[in-house]
Amino acid sequence: MDAADITAGRERWQKRYDAARKRDADFTTLSGLPVDPVYGPAPGDTVDDFERIGWPGEFPYTRGLYPTGYRGRTWTIRQFAGFGNARQTNERYKMILAAGGGGLSVAFDMPTLMGRDSDEPESLGEVGHCGVAIDSAADMDVLFDGIPLQDVTTSMTISGPAVPVFCMYLVAAERQGADLSKLDGTLQTDIFKEYIAQKEWLFTPEPHLRLIGDLMQWCAAEIPHYKPLSVSGYHIREAGSTAAQELAYTLADGFGYVELGLSRGLDVNQFAPGLSFFFDAHVDFFEEIAKFRAARRLWARHLRDDYGATSEKALWLKFHTQTAGVSLTAQQPVNNVVRTAVEALAAVLGGTNSLHTNALDETLALPTDESAEIALRTQQVLMEETGVTNVADPLGGSWYLEALTDRIEAEAEEIFARIRELGEDGTITAGILRGIEDGWFTANIAEAAFSYQQSVEKGEKRIVGVNVHTGTVAKDLEILRVSHEVELQQRRELSGRKDGRDSVRVKHALDRLIEAARSGENMIPAMLDAARAEATLGEICGVLKDEWGIYREPARF
Repeated sequence: MDAADITAGRERWQKRYDAARKRDADFTTLSGLPVDPVYGPAPGDTVDDFERIGWPGEFPYTRGLYPTGYRGRTWTIRQFAGFGNARQTNERYKMILAAGGGGLSVAFDMPTLMGRDSDEPESLGEVGHCGVAIDSAADMDVLFDGIPLQDVTTSMTISGPAVPVFCMYLVAAERQGADLSKLDGTLQTDIFKEYIAQKEWLFTPEPHLRLIGDLMQWCAAEIPHYKPLSVSGYHIREAGSTAAQELAYTLADGFGYVELGLSRGLDVNQFAPGLSFFFDAHVDFFEEIAKFRAARRLWARHLRDDYGATSEKALWLKFHTQTAGVSLTAQQPVNNVVRTAVEALAAVLGGTNSLHTNALDETLALPTDESAEIALRTQQVLMEETGVTNVADPLGGSWYLEALTDRIEAEAEEIFARIRELGEDGTITAGILRGIEDGWFTANIAEAAFSYQQSVEKGEKRIVGVNVHTGTVAKDLEILRVSHEVELQQRRELSGRKDGRDSVRVKHALDRLIEAARSGENMIPAMLDAARAEATLGEICGVLKDEWGIYREPARF
């Protein structure tokens, strides 16, 4: 790009920056030196392919979605929490909000993630252990008691039974008197990544996609601010993928959902802004920053060129980040505070829109109140003390970072091409479904994970406290233990709710849900009525399993 074009770009950026709202904050260094809101080529310079880097707030958004960077608005501190029963988790949420958290993110226990009730035999010993137990809308009432859902953005990390859980959340909001059209938040709902990495599915892919399509249509009409799909690369990376695989598989899943929306007759400029993303921030600092920058660029270009998006917001890739759970070590767990801080800084310098920081003890158990507070304070120190919010994309233009961004982008493009080849019709969706069926994704992730583990065992990749610097004076941590009494209490409360509800109304609502499933109509209104009747998650998922069958992963050797 020649000097005149670079100068014109800076002038465009300056006009947008001047017109944008900025925070009332001190944008100087600790020593009081003034800093510019963005940095770029010096006047008169020419830079090859500068259009790939560009200016914040301009296509292809390599340097961020907004001309102000974090001067306009900082990232949302959205701490992921959930354990025991709804009452206990409600107390943790109130602690997070009181301590300065900006949004809530719900972690569910394994029975809930699998669409089961707490009193089912398969749930024994798992209730409340890796998240909060939710059996019906009544649990949602307790979970958000005293927390006005109309005023707080809420993210829910669940995919297989995401739609009925979401309906229970909506019923809880109704009971608070909230205007549903004003609700804001994110539901994960990403079923592709379940088959690829996490394995928490209920049915075969097609019925899940039917429900997701219904949800997309219903939210577009009824809750325009709510994001019904958060496409998750986090679990793909946690399963052992490389950074490029995480990026490519995640964006490919996103393209698949775009194709789903288009097949439903939705306008890509209207529904694409309702898609958000969820990435892992691992410990390789520069690789992670490059991954986030490449992600924005890839999404914007493919949405414009392949799917015909024309509005700016449809081209924006908004994403939440969580620091890497797999980078945490049980050995010398206090070191995890350092790892989490580095990973969080990478997410921030990569332009994340919201962030969760893991607690130091999460490799051993659910976080204690103290470790959860340290994790929260990690974000607040970055936000308030380090100056990283003063400049948009402060590392932009670094020879190393730009080369790494280009390299990861190129690897992702190669993977997209391979996925399209897998499908018979050349679409991303067909390629994903074939890749799931053939085990292509899982095999690639397993190979990457095996290669990394070998390098750790050989000492080629060093992990402090694990295979290097293993001596320590630290004592064992006190960890959070969820009492078995939580499960017993949850079962008692569930039994009481079942006995006290209108069983005729429940049966009618479940029968109506099956009619909707068979007729092809949008299933969200019928599922909402089932949630209002206090039908349980296991009952709703159970009748759909009876109708659609369950999915069992083919054995592969």
